Amino acid sequence: MKVLVDADACPVKNIIVSISKKYKIPVIMIADTCHNIDDGYSEVITVDKSSDSADFVLVNMIKKEDIVVTQDFGLAAMCLAKGARVINQNGLLYTNDNIDKLLFERHIGQKVRRGGGRTKGPSKRIKDDNIRFENTFLNLLL
Repeated sequence: MKVLVDADACPVKNIIVSISKKYKIPVIMIADTCHNIDDGYSEVITVDKSSDSADFVLVNMIKKEDIVVTQDFGLAAMCLAKGARVINQNGLLYTNDNIDKLLFERHIGQKVRRGGGRTKGPSKRIKDDNIRFENTFLNLLL
């Protein structure tokens, strides 16, 4: 088992590294050339800045039972299809039971925005988000 992180905009990288290091679980951070990650533990893979390049590298690396951290519903769906366990930065566990609903809601939001409408953006991160993530992430590891 390893942890793969869609690291470009991941606000919980330090939590992932801290917990994974404690349990000696390898971490692979995948980010584009705009990000410099050097935490002293993770393997860092830098990809070009083109659309979805980090996603394709990550999907090609995962094996069944790996843990993936991403906030991208499309990437989460591909990872679930390969048997990975997937979590977002707020501790939401993506499953085969909730991914279709999440993808549909994303599609509706995109449709509204393309039509000139506005949708509500994500809430500001709070300390409870980190706590929820840490608890769910630990449950996945153990």
